[in-house]
Amino acid sequence: MIKHIKKWITVSIISTVLLSGWFVYYAIYPLKLRPSSQEVVIQPKSGLKSIANQLVAQGVLKEPWRFIFLAKLLHKEQYLQAGSYTLNKNISPYQLLLSLNHGKTTQGSITFIEGRTFEQMRQKLAVNDAVKQTIAGLPEAEILKLISSPYSAAEGLFFPDTFYFDRNTTDIELLKTSYNAMQSKLEKAWQGRAPDLPYKNSYQALVMASIIEKETGKASERPMIAGVFVNRLRLGMRLQTDPTVIYGMGMRFDGNIRKKDLSIDTPYNTYTRSGLPPTPIAMPGLAAIEAALHPANTKALYFVGKGDGSHAFSSNLDEHNRAVVKYQLKK
Repeated sequence: MIKHIKKWITVSIISTVLLSGWFVYYAIYPLKLRPSSQEVVIQPKSGLKSIANQLVAQGVLKEPWRFIFLAKLLHKEQYLQAGSYTLNKNISPYQLLLSLNHGKTTQGSITFIEGRTFEQMRQKLAVNDAVKQTIAGLPEAEILKLISSPYSAAEGLFFPDTFYFDRNTTDIELLKTSYNAMQSKLEKAWQGRAPDLPYKNSYQALVMASIIEKETGKASERPMIAGVFVNRLRLGMRLQTDPTVIYGMGMRFDGNIRKKDLSIDTPYNTYTRSGLPPTPIAMPGLAAIEAALHPANTKALYFVGKGDGSHAFSSNLDEHNRAVVKYQLKK
């Protein structure tokens, strides 16, 4: 009897997990609307069931019951509003629910990802069909003027996050929103920084954060990575970090970094130049910024990848060389 109960409980748990996963997938997966179904009208005084059926009739949903369940699960059924809506063709059921909940006639979204470059941000904006394109072909300096930024380089100045917006919002408006978010979060983090850090200002901390973002495969190691780089700056050692070299190579980088690349001088080659590079090399997330401003208290001066996304840290060159042999040369 006990075995049957245990088996039933196990099956129930597995079924619940699978059902939850399937439903989350439904909620966030794009609906991929046909052009004819992007313009929808919800009639006044419509209840949840009626709204779901109207969406089915207009080609937005395949069937009503999952949308009804999602609305009830999130307690949104009483707040859905009638009106005419222009939908992003890649809107998800969850985003659709938010649009109806807030009464927004349009809803788009874009996600800027940690570790990506400003050029990759521009490419994402350019292919988003809910964004009004205004900056195609504009030089970086002109874009920075349009968002009222005093900086001369755009790299790293924007906060990586998912932004929801009304359809036909301009690309420059979205960049300004992301830019303002980064400046606000960076300034707040800078005010709460650890004492005696080797940065002249918050911008240098942002540069360091971008390096940490690119060097870290394991999130929990960010403070240790930061600790190594901070120790090197304090001692006047070169950072010797490959991501900055790769960034400086630009179009020359073919996916592999070679020994000769480390000796070709660029403003971003931290093997040939001391101190921090002149600008960030990517968008750092908040965790990388916090790590740059609260590095681990460590004596480590070196680290080497173990091949699984984590690193081995060493406080002297002999120890580091042994780690290189162990993890990189596999001897």
